Amino acid sequence: MLISADDPRATAAKAAIEGGDVAALTALLGRHPELATARVAHADPKCGDTRTLLHVATDWPGHFPEGPATVAALVAAGADVNAHMESTQPRHRETPLHWAASSNDVAVLDALLDAGADIEADGAVIAGGTAMADAAAFANWDAARRLLARGAATNLWESATLGLDDRVEAYVAADPPPSAEDVTEAFWGACHGGRRPTAELLLAHGADPHWVGWDDLTAAGAAQRNGFDEVAAWAGSLGGRRRD
Repeated sequence: MLISADDPRATAAKAAIEGGDVAALTALLGRHPELATARVAHADPKCGDTRTLLHVATDWPGHFPEGPATVAALVAAGADVNAHMESTQPRHRETPLHWAASSNDVAVLDALLDAGADIEADGAVIAGGTAMADAAAFANWDAARRLLARGAATNLWESATLGLDDRVEAYVAADPPPSAEDVTEAFWGACHGGRRPTAELLLAHGADPHWVGWDDLTAAGAAQRNGFDEVAAWAGSLGGRRRD
C-alpha cells in the first residue's frame, strides 16, 4: 500500500516517531494496521522514492527519542525490518539498518538487529553494500564497531578503515590478490579511519599514497578531515597529489 507524505496517517505517524510518543504511535497502528507495512511516498512527487515507517524512524539525523521502543512497536505491528527503500535511482535501496548506520544511531541499530534485521543486506548508497559500508564511509565509528561486534563481514576497504589488520593481511595474501587499485583505495580508507599501522601495511603491498580519491581528497586530506592530524601529516609526507 502506498500513501502520500501528506496523508494524515503518515503525518501523524511521523510526528509520533520523531517525538518519541510510542503510545500515540501504537494507538495509531491499532486504528490503521495498514501503516505497519505501508510505503510512504516522498514529499516531492517528482522524486519517486518510497519508504516505510521504519525508515522514518531511522532517517537522518536519527537518535529520535525512544527509538528502540519505536522500532519494537512497528515490528510488533507487522513492519518488515528488512524492507528496502524504493527509488527511481538504483543506488538507493537502503534498509532501515543502513539508515541507522548512516546516522550512527547504535541503540536503534541494536533494536533492528534484535528484531531480525539482516546485517549483510545490500543496498547501501556506498557501492550498494551493507550497513557496514555506510558506517565506514561516513566515519560513523560507533555504528561500525557495533556492527563488527555483532558479526558483520568486512571487505578490504572496510577492514582497512577499521584497522582490522588480520583481515587486511588475509585479503592481500589471497590468491589471486587484490588489484593495485583496491590496495590503493584501502590505503586511502585506512587513513580516512586514522589507522596508520594498517596504512603502512598496505603501503608495503604497493599502495599509491598520492592517489586522489573520494571528495577529491588525498589520503592525507581524508585523515585530516576526520581529525586524524598525525596520520594526515605522515601520509602527506609521502608525497603530493598524483598527476592523473
